[in-house]
Amino acid sequence: DTGATGDFIDKDYVKELGLPTWNLSQPVQVFNVDGTLNEAGLISKVVDAIMTYKKHSECILLVVTKLGKQKVILRYTWFKKHNLDIDFTTGTAKMT
Repeated sequence: DTGATGDFIDKDYVKELGLPTWNLSQPVQVFNVDGTLNEAGLISKVVDAIMTYKKHSECILLVVTKLGKQKVILRYTWFKKHNLDIDFTTGTAKMT
C-alpha cells in the first residue's frame, strides 16, 4: 500500500516465520486505511526483520498488527527511496 504511513507486518505471519518481537514502551492505536480502528486493538510489538528482494537486502523495523489479507505493508517513503517500477495490473514490481 503506497499510501501507508508506517511499515507493518501481520501478527499471524510473524508467528508463521517464528520472528522474535520486541515490546513498545507505549502501546499505540492503529487505524485502517478507511479510518476505522484496527480490530487488533493497540499495537504493542515490533519486529526487526531482514527484507530481501532479488539482490537487495536491508534491515527494517515492522510494527506487528492484524493486516487481514496482506502479510506486509510498507510506507510510501520506502517505495520512494527505492523507486520501484510497479505494475498494479499484473501485480509485479521491479527495483530500479
